[in-house]
Amino acid sequence: MKLYTQISCFLSAALLLNTLGCSDNGAHIPAEINESASLSGDLPFNPLQWKVVTTAINKQDSSMYTLYGNDLAVQYARLNSKNDYPSGAVLSLVTWTERDDSRWFGAKIPDRVKSVEFVTVGPGADHRPSYLYQDYEGVPLKKVSTQEGLVPNERAAYLLSQRAAVMP
Repeated sequence: MKLYTQISCFLSAALLLNTLGCSDNGAHIPAEINESASLSGDLPFNPLQWKVVTTAINKQDSSMYTLYGNDLAVQYARLNSKNDYPSGAVLSLVTWTERDDSRWFGAKIPDRVKSVEFVTVGPGADHRPSYLYQDYEGVPLKKVSTQEGLVPNERAAYLLSQRAAVMP
């Protein structure tokens, strides 16, 4: 009987400690959506629904960006190191200002959207590709420039030259 009492007391203590140890004592922080980082405006595509090609931060101007691609662009970027994307490929660079993450000391998260850029590769004359570059800025996002041609402009060439990040 003594062994039964000891085991019972041990199990009761373990159950009590487990219950207390799992209690958040009101310290639970509810999840929240980062509304300031969302895209608003009349964009031709929603790049946040695409896959990530690569990301980077710019500490000098406290910004971060993510290069997204539609399925064709992402497949090409992950398998090729060249910049000659096929017709139908679309890349989009979303740039945000960054802010401190209140939930993780030292971390930065996207804040306000600075710009959204698109490069669309289409069929051009003589079976050569054509490049459409579009830049959107402001709140809500509005088109501030458009350039189209058989040769990508400087900014479009930069976006097309970005290498895909190696992902597990």
